[in-house]
Amino acid sequence: MTPFLEVDRLAKRFAAVVAVNEVTLTLAQGQILALLGPSGSGKTTTLRLLAGFETPDQGRILVEGNDVTATRPAERRFGMVFQHYALFPHLDVGGNVAFGLESLGVRGADLESRVSQALRLVDLQGLDRRQVDQLSGGQQQRVALARALAPEPRVLLLDEPLSNLDPTLRERTRREIRALIRRVGITTVIVTHEQEEAFDLGDLVAVMRQGRVEQVGTPEQLYGAPANPFVAGFVGRASALEGTAVESDALTTRVRVGEAIWSVPSPASGPLRGAVSLMVRPEGLRLGAQSSQGVNGTVIDRRFIGAEALYTVRLASGAELEVIGDPGAAKAGDSVSVHPTGRGILLYPRSGR
Repeated sequence: MTPFLEVDRLAKRFAAVVAVNEVTLTLAQGQILALLGPSGSGKTTTLRLLAGFETPDQGRILVEGNDVTATRPAERRFGMVFQHYALFPHLDVGGNVAFGLESLGVRGADLESRVSQALRLVDLQGLDRRQVDQLSGGQQQRVALARALAPEPRVLLLDEPLSNLDPTLRERTRREIRALIRRVGITTVIVTHEQEEAFDLGDLVAVMRQGRVEQVGTPEQLYGAPANPFVAGFVGRASALEGTAVESDALTTRVRVGEAIWSVPSPASGPLRGAVSLMVRPEGLRLGAQSSQGVNGTVIDRRFIGAEALYTVRLASGAELEVIGDPGAAKAGDSVSVHPTGRGILLYPRSGR
């Protein structure tokens, strides 16, 4: 992959707080990267460093091999869409889209042409004289996108672009944004704390925690092979358990969990012995009658989710497991046994983060 956008060991500190801690990322031209993580993980600060709104304490930002770390925001040719859109209420739609172009010296017929072209990109042609307060939330989002795209930026930056929309509108607007970015073919970085949004929009997803990138990969890689328990728990549903690996080879590890022995896939890092942490997906377990072959517990909750139900089972140790099963398999208060299905169980050394 030929790098188009490179972030090399970027770091930023605010007083005693390390907001971004040696973040390194690489994107090819046209790729979409989603920065995913909880509040305070450094996502937005990383985006602001890319935009040039913050100055890094160390590290470099390169576009097509050129260092833009010290370049002023207006000269980087990056387009930015803010969380709250930052539209100008005293300007109509066309005026909002024209604003960035006018600051670059675009005037006259060229200005009108480029505003019209940007509005066509986001399917808002003919609305250039509409006041922004007369638009729906999704339309306002697209005006903000048009304004960012009008100057033909090299990189598009989106900060929580859908957080202000209701769930139904959010899903539709997400599809529209994805189609638009694919159509334009622009390299894009999106900040979000919503896993579904990151997986839907990102070619790559970078999971962040406490200013660090814990793992970068495709959505499939992050879900199927998370680098550590934090990623496993943050990406998708997963319950934490402790166990002891009593026998292990390259393919299978036998783990003592409570009184039971579970045979689970060995991690890609190699065989494990001794104390281990297990991160268990709901689909990695099945319910059965209590027995010495499984881990026994009590159903404390059952949620109907369509063709299946999501059960919460509390073990004697106090640990709680989420299990996908048939809606009629059990009810709250039932004593059950939990068994592995052979998939969806991830092993890590007990000391793993």
